[in-house]
Amino acid sequence: MSLDLALGIARSGLAAVQRSLAQASQNVANAETPGYVRKKVEQRSLVVAEMPAGLRSGDTQRAVDLALLGRLDRSRGATAAATLREELLTGIEQAHGATADRATLGDAVAVLSTAFTALQAAPADAGQQRAALAAAGAVARRLNDVSAAIGAARQQAQDGIVTEVATANAALKQIATLTVLIKSGTGGDQAGLEDQRDQAIAALSESMEIQAVRKPDGDLLLIARGGLVLPLDPARDLLATAPASVAPDAFHGAGGTLPGITLNGVDVTGQIAGGRLGEYVAMRDRTLPRYQAETDLVAANLASRFDRQGLTLFTDADGSTVPDPALPYAGSAQAGFAGRIQLGSAVSADPSLLRDGTHAVTPSAGGPDGFIPNLPGGPAGFATMIERVLSYSLGAEASKGNPWPPIASAGLGPDGTLASPFMPAARIADYASAVTAAQLGDRAAATEAKAQAAGLQNALNDRFTATSGVDVDAEMAGMVTLQNAYAANAKVISTLQAMWDSLLGAMR
Repeated sequence: MSLDLALGIARSGLAAVQRSLAQASQNVANAETPGYVRKKVEQRSLVVAEMPAGLRSGDTQRAVDLALLGRLDRSRGATAAATLREELLTGIEQAHGATADRATLGDAVAVLSTAFTALQAAPADAGQQRAALAAAGAVARRLNDVSAAIGAARQQAQDGIVTEVATANAALKQIATLTVLIKSGTGGDQAGLEDQRDQAIAALSESMEIQAVRKPDGDLLLIARGGLVLPLDPARDLLATAPASVAPDAFHGAGGTLPGITLNGVDVTGQIAGGRLGEYVAMRDRTLPRYQAETDLVAANLASRFDRQGLTLFTDADGSTVPDPALPYAGSAQAGFAGRIQLGSAVSADPSLLRDGTHAVTPSAGGPDGFIPNLPGGPAGFATMIERVLSYSLGAEASKGNPWPPIASAGLGPDGTLASPFMPAARIADYASAVTAAQLGDRAAATEAKAQAAGLQNALNDRFTATSGVDVDAEMAGMVTLQNAYAANAKVISTLQAMWDSLLGAMR
């Protein structure tokens, strides 16, 4: 080996060690920087004519397990969705009342039954009449509160869709801009640009569940859950929607008034899934409209069953109208009725009508028996109306041997496409309790899902940090090794210099 070749090899070693030391220093300096992954300089031995020719430093390489990174991004979307779902459902749970305190909607109906039982023992007692009226008012207010909470959550979901679309658009444009720089190689630190792009993908994955397919030339393909391909364009927003006010009868779809989400002008609302955006859509268009319909059915059937027995105890906002639960829910006055239900104007003005009844009932086949109200000046102990309430209005039958028509479990929602996840009970108190249990159970399930998703995300993040993060101790140990290699190469150069000096001295 010639002295020139040995000198070249030593110089290339010095250059390689210097670059590796610089990268190790950068790793240590950025150990706590969010999104930064460990990097190393690729080194390759050179051989010329079967003779060693030193080292060549290649591009900086990121220590990233892309499969693990993809799983981590998906877990971010699942955690964000479950957290959002728990947040929206918590307000509804609070409106339902505390189960432990026996203050739920079903409990309120049970208290109403107790109040009528007490009134049965003393029909003419004005205090018992007022107590029963107060219990009825409590049921109406509980229905109002639950309906208001559902409406507020649904409006929050609609507003959240607008916010998340803007967030997703910003992330998509950032990803597109970084991808252009990475592909062209004009952005400087390529590995650093890829770190930034991974951060933008992580942010997008919280808005909607995506799969990022990285190509060898630096290009990127984003596929949303369900196969929806998201094109990359740094110059414009790809997704679009619009703000809206959400009423109980509002829905998205043919004939609906709620805006969808479009991708390049095409409605893709039904294809959006996962992440906060997918959860907002699911809550606005499926979960919360079902909740509203179930709560409305409690109110409509409660009002109708009292009214059909001869006591207009609950009405719509006009003080006299009672919805017909036999009609299909979609498009009927039942939609939103839980938010409008109130005590009938007649019984509010005269609580003694709870004893006497408000109107006569004509007997019908399979329906309630006939009833004639207590006339003015009639018996103070008149209890027929109260008995009808306890046996039939709050019972499972319209009359002896004739069950009430089943409460609807399908055809729910403002567009009639939704269904309850349980079979409706015959008694209104039992149905109200089932509605409360189902809706509160969803909140509990959301909390459990959030805990599981967060646990998985933390575990994946720990694994990712272990494989791709910066271990300062390991980097410092590596820097000591590099320093030793630098010293060895420097020693070779100094030895070669001495040999050159000796050779030149011998030739003088």
